[in-house]
Amino acid sequence: MTTPAHPESGAAELPAYAELHCLSDFSFLRGAASAEHLFARAKHCGYTALAITDECSMAGIVRAWEAARNHGLKLIVGSELVLDCGLKCVLLVESRDGYTQLCQWITRARRAAVKGCYHLSRADFEHGWPDSNKHDCGLFALWLPGPCVDADEGRWLQSRFGARSFLAVELHREGDDAARLAQLLAVAEQLSMPAVASGDVHMDVRRRRALQDTLTAIRHKLPLSECGAWLFRNGERHLRHRAALARIYPAELLAHAAQLAQRCHFDLGELRYQHPSELVPKGHSPSAWLRELTLRGLRRRWPEGAPTQVLNQIEDELALIAELGYEAFFLTVEDIVRFASERGILCQGRGSAANSAVCYALGIT
Repeated sequence: MTTPAHPESGAAELPAYAELHCLSDFSFLRGAASAEHLFARAKHCGYTALAITDECSMAGIVRAWEAARNHGLKLIVGSELVLDCGLKCVLLVESRDGYTQLCQWITRARRAAVKGCYHLSRADFEHGWPDSNKHDCGLFALWLPGPCVDADEGRWLQSRFGARSFLAVELHREGDDAARLAQLLAVAEQLSMPAVASGDVHMDVRRRRALQDTLTAIRHKLPLSECGAWLFRNGERHLRHRAALARIYPAELLAHAAQLAQRCHFDLGELRYQHPSELVPKGHSPSAWLRELTLRGLRRRWPEGAPTQVLNQIEDELALIAELGYEAFFLTVEDIVRFASERGILCQGRGSAANSAVCYALGIT
């Protein structure tokens, strides 16, 4: 039998906690707080990590990463998704492979619908989506059951994510917390699915509820006085102190959330831009191919031979480009400009690039 942590426990005795379901203001007209405010509050409340899970979006994740660094708190990258069948879940990134996977899914879901919307179905996960049938895809899935809990939703999520699927228990002091908790724990036991605490956070502090209500009214195109059940019943969807959480959730569920957060080791700082490699013919390195195109361009620009000063500058520039690893950038721009020029399309190239001889020889300036 699970029991809430003692309400009088000191901070050191409270279970560690990480929030795994939190929307920022990049969930347009839903989230009522910026990442900066959210991380400041999470740090104040003693959380070990904070997941930013904006709905089918990565738009705010860079700002979230910066805010996490500013406050010395771990960021977990994720996204909230609602399938067309009504199933709602949060996908949390464990690794770089998981980040790639999630970004691909978000992109495809957005492209499948009109601007501002997205479309996801169970079939999208089952057919044609990379790694969607693997249980080691670098993602964790939190199932967010609706008011009428359908265990088949959880079973389906398990079929896609296996042991990486969890049941999120979200309690907001709406009068039925005890019954809701008992119901969700029974379903979790029935499915052998681990349960974790999460908050469905929409704001950093309770006093932003008026703003959150206003955003809801705008989203539904209704006067605030007519929003009724569209509004949250109270202001509990903020980042709550651990002592408050300990009075609501069993200690095990809070600890499970922190443990799951520890398993998410991806950091946005791992990413580096990778230019396409398809522009380099087989048998050539990017440096060798850039040199080849540059020398061809020199012969076009100076049919009788380039001045020694230009040749020396070319060598210096090619050496610097190779040192910085920027060959693919120049090859990409050259390919775009050549494509446009061959078709009579007016095109702005790279610009002067500090009087670059390589750019001039390539015809991109």
